[in-house]
Amino acid sequence: MTSHSDYPMDLSKNTIALILGGGRGTRLFPLTKIRAKPAVPLAGKYRLIDIPISNCINSGLRRVFVLTQFLSVSLHRHLRQTYRFDQFTGGFVELLAAQQTVDAGTDWYQGTADAVRKNLRYIDQPEIEHILILSGDQLYRMDFRDMMKSHIDSGADATIAGIPVDRKDAAALGIMQLDDDGRVTGFVEKPQTEEELAKVRMDPAWIDARGIPSKGRDCLASMGLYIFKKEVMVDLLHGNDHSDFGKEVFPAAIDKRKVQVHLFDGYWEDIGTIRAFYEANLSLASKTPPFQLGSVDAPIYSRPRFLPPTVVGDNVTIRGSLIADGCHIGHNVTIEHSVIGLRTKIGDNVTIKNSVVMGADYIEDPDTLTPGQIPVGIGDNSVISGAILDKNSRVGTDVTITNAENVDSLGEDEPLQVRDGISIVIKNGSVLNGTKF
Repeated sequence: MTSHSDYPMDLSKNTIALILGGGRGTRLFPLTKIRAKPAVPLAGKYRLIDIPISNCINSGLRRVFVLTQFLSVSLHRHLRQTYRFDQFTGGFVELLAAQQTVDAGTDWYQGTADAVRKNLRYIDQPEIEHILILSGDQLYRMDFRDMMKSHIDSGADATIAGIPVDRKDAAALGIMQLDDDGRVTGFVEKPQTEEELAKVRMDPAWIDARGIPSKGRDCLASMGLYIFKKEVMVDLLHGNDHSDFGKEVFPAAIDKRKVQVHLFDGYWEDIGTIRAFYEANLSLASKTPPFQLGSVDAPIYSRPRFLPPTVVGDNVTIRGSLIADGCHIGHNVTIEHSVIGLRTKIGDNVTIKNSVVMGADYIEDPDTLTPGQIPVGIGDNSVISGAILDKNSRVGTDVTITNAENVDSLGEDEPLQVRDGISIVIKNGSVLNGTKF
């Protein structure tokens, strides 16, 4: 992120950010079985919600609402313990969960747009001019002052962030059609045919001319990040029953209002599925990660935990991995291309490859274990490969989790499940000694 001291705007004065926490998070199940999607751990020590909030803070925006309704207790706890502003800034990060009031229809959110509509009382304040709409399950780094400058300079009613993509990737995204001035004139959700693609294809030279190398990319995908003039957003939500921002409110805005694109060409990943979550985490542990967690100008914030350094035993090999604080790694352990989360305890003679181990919420006192109970962590002589171990997992001794049969899906209520071909030990799940999978 670059310095914007010369910008005439201060986002802390007239802008509120709304982070849409999503629904039940079924595509991230079982990681969302007992937590809201934005509360899912990321990269060993963060949570998904830390990404958009950090982007807001680093952009000088300190008034943030997070909208969610499912299993929000751990999310609320994380927000309360992490994001505290002094009384002079007027900043806040607050959770707006679904609630019943005296007004009719104020119960469960029926979608992202409905969630915003039911919380307009908190947004429609005299000093607020712009609303920034963000997603709670994306990994990227953006200075929203850049986007706000595009929004103001173009005189747009709404501005959407767009990223150039190859035609082969367009089928999984919402693709926009623009005129020569960058105004959005059309939108096709997940185009599947050549005819649909032809409607929204862009000339790569247009992208090149705006300072972003197209590299042959001829489609512009919606990133699901919006800036609305407050009165425009209020108008778009009134007098209709639109429930989804991306599928209903945004297309309606294209027809009625001036919607401009803000071009972005950094790393951006939608972490909406188990496979995407798994691959994004492991990419952060690669030799040349596509997204740098460390940044002097734009750090990723999370809750300070005051944990001790990680303890590493003898004859331990660690290659291409992220190791968080407070871990205890035994002797003769091999860890390759993996993410090891906070407070993870790993026994002796353990091999972990291509796996995401989320760690634990606490350091367990061995004296509290009942007879025969498996300790939190990974037991001696175990092999873990191509797996996700959720928080507080209890993996016994002599356990092998490699999905040797290449099962694509397995289990609903079992502690060991498979989604998208990836083995998952659910949060607080126990895998018995000697289990082979």
